[in-house]
Amino acid sequence: MFVYLSKKIAIPHNLALQVVAWNSAQGWIACGGESGLLKVLKLESGNEGGKAGGAQGNLSMNQTLEGHQGNIMVITWNDNFRKLTTSDQNGLIIVWMLHRGIWFEEMINNRNRSVVRDMKWSSDCQKICIIYEDGAVIVGTVDGQRLWGKEVKTQLAFVEWSPDGKNILFCTLNGEVHVYDTEGIYSHRVPIYCLDNGTEGTVAIAGIDWYDGVQGPDSQIPTLCVGFENGRVQIMRSDSDDKPVLIDTQLRCTGLKWDPHGSTVAVAGMQMQQGGNTGDREVGVVQFYAPQGQHLRTLRVPGSNLRSISWEGTGLRLALAVDSHIYFANIRPDYLWGYFSHTLVYAVLKKERSEHVVVFWDTQSDEKYTKYIKNVTHIRSSDEYCVLVTKADDSSGQYIIIICNDIGSPVDSKYLHIEPLHVAMTNTHVVVASDDVVYVWLYRSSVTKQSNDLAAAASMLGVGNKRRTEMMFHIDESFAPGTGMHDKEGFVPPVAPAQDPIACVTATEQCFLVSRESGLVQRYSLPHLSLETRFAIRCRPQVISANCDSSRMSVIDINGMLTLYDIEVRPSSRGMLDADARKMQGQEPACGQQLDFERKDVWNMQWASDNPDLFAIMEKTRMYIIRGLQPEEPVLSNAYICAFRDLQIQSVLIDEVIQSPEEPRKEVLLDFETKTLRDTRDILTKVSNLKDAFKFVDDNPHPRLWRLLAEAALDQLDFGVAEKAFVRFENYQGIQLVKRLRLLDDRVKQKAEVAAYFQRFDEAESLYREIDRKDLAIDLRVRLGDWFRVIQLAHGGNEDLLQQAWSAIGDYYADRGKWSNAAQYYTKAKNNGALVDTYYFLEEYDALEQLIQQLPEGSPLLKDIGDKFSLVGLCEQSVKAYLRHGDVKLAVDTCVMLNQWDQAVNLAQQQNFQAIEGLLAKYAQHLLDKNKKIEAVQLYRKANRHTEAAKLLAQLAKEMPGGPQKNPDRIKKLYLLAALEVEKYKKQTLDVQMTAATMGTMTTAQTVQSLITQDQSVSSDKALESPWRGGGGAPGGSHDRTGIAG
Repeated sequence: MFVYLSKKIAIPHNLALQVVAWNSAQGWIACGGESGLLKVLKLESGNEGGKAGGAQGNLSMNQTLEGHQGNIMVITWNDNFRKLTTSDQNGLIIVWMLHRGIWFEEMINNRNRSVVRDMKWSSDCQKICIIYEDGAVIVGTVDGQRLWGKEVKTQLAFVEWSPDGKNILFCTLNGEVHVYDTEGIYSHRVPIYCLDNGTEGTVAIAGIDWYDGVQGPDSQIPTLCVGFENGRVQIMRSDSDDKPVLIDTQLRCTGLKWDPHGSTVAVAGMQMQQGGNTGDREVGVVQFYAPQGQHLRTLRVPGSNLRSISWEGTGLRLALAVDSHIYFANIRPDYLWGYFSHTLVYAVLKKERSEHVVVFWDTQSDEKYTKYIKNVTHIRSSDEYCVLVTKADDSSGQYIIIICNDIGSPVDSKYLHIEPLHVAMTNTHVVVASDDVVYVWLYRSSVTKQSNDLAAAASMLGVGNKRRTEMMFHIDESFAPGTGMHDKEGFVPPVAPAQDPIACVTATEQCFLVSRESGLVQRYSLPHLSLETRFAIRCRPQVISANCDSSRMSVIDINGMLTLYDIEVRPSSRGMLDADARKMQGQEPACGQQLDFERKDVWNMQWASDNPDLFAIMEKTRMYIIRGLQPEEPVLSNAYICAFRDLQIQSVLIDEVIQSPEEPRKEVLLDFETKTLRDTRDILTKVSNLKDAFKFVDDNPHPRLWRLLAEAALDQLDFGVAEKAFVRFENYQGIQLVKRLRLLDDRVKQKAEVAAYFQRFDEAESLYREIDRKDLAIDLRVRLGDWFRVIQLAHGGNEDLLQQAWSAIGDYYADRGKWSNAAQYYTKAKNNGALVDTYYFLEEYDALEQLIQQLPEGSPLLKDIGDKFSLVGLCEQSVKAYLRHGDVKLAVDTCVMLNQWDQAVNLAQQQNFQAIEGLLAKYAQHLLDKNKKIEAVQLYRKANRHTEAAKLLAQLAKEMPGGPQKNPDRIKKLYLLAALEVEKYKKQTLDVQMTAATMGTMTTAQTVQSLITQDQSVSSDKALESPWRGGGGAPGGSHDRTGIAG
């Protein structure tokens, strides 16, 4: 996190302030001081105007509250009921309420016997506890009723409620903390561990604060903070925690407060500073700590007495009461976020779920992909991927590194045993560091196909096996390139803690830099890992970053000071010779030499990804773009910088995104342009002579500027300048365009082609039509694929072109699944091939059948239609299509496949297709082998083989288990069916013979002979000779044959 002072408000008459309190819900600021001074202020929202987003708001409320005479000692807000409670040194307590925008006295209480030392509302704002210095305690309700009072036998200094409202903590003047329940009954003393032995009870307490936010299941986060005047602080998990976090702030402590999220505690006080000739003097300091005790930041405050601090409700600002001023400090938290390929990824802790919601927000399409992941600690991004670092959800103590794409899908992951405190990512590597161990993972080889140079580097490393994609080494290790001592599997972590721990890391495509707390920076080469050089810088770095060609490094130290260093590795700079010594000897600047550039209060910076001399910084509430070492005019902004390329900065108001993570608005994305880009636009719009613009861009060369110039030159048809500009930014297509334009004989044609290049197609079309070249306008629309416009332009003209257009429009609708619209246009275009598919998808089989007659015989489309009909089981239509196509075998096969044996046999007889008899017999035998006689009967019946069916039925009747005694009805039915098959056979035979005789194709003698032959074939089987005997003679059956048949 970063902190900087952003605003100062002076109090009239130089009255010294004692206390300041910021209402976290509505944003009112109450401040009180000498001689009864009491004011309520409110700042205008700093987010108005979008781009500012800082603490630059003016006062929207400034009211003086009159009623106190003595010095104001305590101010407390009731956020839920919008009430303000104040007390002075005389013991007068006033409760104020807001009515029509003005604060009025609602209740007054005066106990002249002692001074009020502290007042606190419970976390639900229903009860207030007031303590007096003489030990008197009063607990009351929000509407003024007194619940109980008590006299404690000690002098009191502070009071605090437990978050659940069940206990009250009283701090005594001699530095003890006693716990009472809500009825005022003593429970126990809070153990104090942060003071030296023998000093307990002699050091006064400076402040107590118990964070009352919603705690998730993880109650191991310390929330109760107690600070003493000598600067010792302890942070506890509960009021009886025997292992609290202990801190020595080195301050004369005057107050402490948790931020509204419980993630930071601010400890305010005065620190003695040696002033040389002027002697020692005290300066105001605010120290920021994490709940586990890690020191986050130090803020120095001008003035001689820092008495009180209070957080804004968002946790992004801090109010400080210093002498007769209120200072405002802006907090820039270390959010978990990254930006890559138009996607903003960010993680927000959901306390009710005790896990992070990780949102991947595509800023172009506005689509969001949400994941829930526990214990996310870092997010970093490259051009195409991001890396999430999480703690494993088990007791192994491992950490997981997950590579994700832009929709949040995990692409690859690795487990680590070291704690990842610092993470950096490039397009090929992830670098993770703990206090003293560095881990490097070549993730790109597993994510995507390697480019040739990467593959070569990998082969040099021996990345063919899995081990060499992951490397680990100790920060003090020195190793030769290519040695195997830093494999992940073979690495043994050190036992002793690091003497000089790692402070931060950064990485580029060519190298990565590791900076240590002492200021020592070590540069390692990538992808073949080797220590290139090391050098020292004169500060304790917090964030380092390198430019795109790894020649410069920026450092933001723990005080927010930005400095630049030359880190280019030259043959002469591989030693550890001091930079100043090199300068004196007249040598080239050494690797690590500081450049003449410094900026204060910098909290964010980004190098341009395509220009090594260009970077942007956030300094307080302003953004500066710096070219070389020269800053441009600043722009008001409070946004974090996402990306810097093509002279354009993309930034995001991440504060607003984090406040409503599920519904980010596009208004939080801000784009800024560099001065050269703005100036080039101005020159091109205001100056008609392009030579001046060419000179300006030549002095400030950049591909984006050359592109702007080329486009402006094309607009003015100045092909000489356009060609030069295209050459300068190596645009081959642009050069070819200029050549083609020069060949055109007409300026209007040239203008139309330029308009088409700029995608102003309507303008290009109108230019073509002005010179009566409708054909060129149509050609333009054809190239664009704008077929609707082609039909309008070509109406009544070329029939082939119209058919092509109709067909293309049909394709347009078909691609979108609008098949009925597609069918209309395919019909107009006579595109039968597409119509077949369209009717099939629409299930319009009648229209598909009509298409069979319209197609010429032998057309390949007929086979396609036949296939489609057979797929949906329409045998007759399928056969019709195959026959028109001329493929009899396929037609017969389809009938067989669809089990239409009668049609198959008839077709085979008509087309003289012999193979069907063998196929029928083979299939019937197959069924009989499997003892599926009923199925075989059905097959014979469908194929009109009545005699075979009758024989099988009679056989079934004979072989019926149990005989006529057990299944008389079933046997009778089988015989009956056999008899009916014989009758069908006879009728069929007679019909055929008689028809032939009638038609004269057969003589009488032949007819008689044929009938005799058929009769003999039937009489060869007894069951067929007298078929009704079995049906009529079955036990229990009727002997009347006609009755059975009926």
